[in-house]
Amino acid sequence: MEGDSERIQKVLARAGVASRRAVEEMVAEGRITVNGQPARLGQRIDPERDSVAVDGATVGLSSDLVYYLLNKPRGVVTTASDPEGRPTVVEMVPGEPRVFPVGRLDADSEGLLVLTNDGELAHRLAHPSFGVDKEYLAQVEGRPRRGALRRLREGVELDDGVARAAAVSLPEPSVVRIVVHEGRNRLVRRMCEAVGHPVLRLVRTRIGPLADRKLPPGQWRELHPGEVRTLERACREGG
Repeated sequence: MEGDSERIQKVLARAGVASRRAVEEMVAEGRITVNGQPARLGQRIDPERDSVAVDGATVGLSSDLVYYLLNKPRGVVTTASDPEGRPTVVEMVPGEPRVFPVGRLDADSEGLLVLTNDGELAHRLAHPSFGVDKEYLAQVEGRPRRGALRRLREGVELDDGVARAAAVSLPEPSVVRIVVHEGRNRLVRRMCEAVGHPVLRLVRTRIGPLADRKLPPGQWRELHPGEVRTLERACREGG
């Protein structure tokens, strides 16, 4: 263990949490835990074995963990491969290390998608029990009235059960902003159709606290450590 371990401030500084000096202050303030226990100044940890959390959010320490944010364009499928030969989201990011998309956006939908090889974070982001918001802008047919928006909030009956929007608003006459916690197939499209306003264009604009209006369609970037921590916190707290 000693040969594989390093001082906690060095490991967290390398992970981008903060400078070594700042990490020491965070340890002294009790903001960092190792395997669920308060960290100690100068403590040695093994990045491959120990679980470290800052303010309750787990920090990815393994050197092979990567996190990408992709602005998926229309016509690209959210899979690793496609029997029809359509372009996939995995082909749009670096091939090594191998990553997978978190949740799904159907081929006709656009917007933000996280790809990672961190299975634990992926599960928490995608599973409705953790209550992580996914926000969409839906350009729809017609002009929804208050009654349609109320039905989306209160719940609409779909063939696989009732679906409710966590929040819904109308920023423009034919554009619905809708927040959901679930990841059922084509959920937002089916909800809007159920209230009489089929979707013409659908864009995911936010995943939990994560948004990026400057990321062009078809482009990707790495998440910085602070963003990964906010996603971890959102999974823990919901939202």
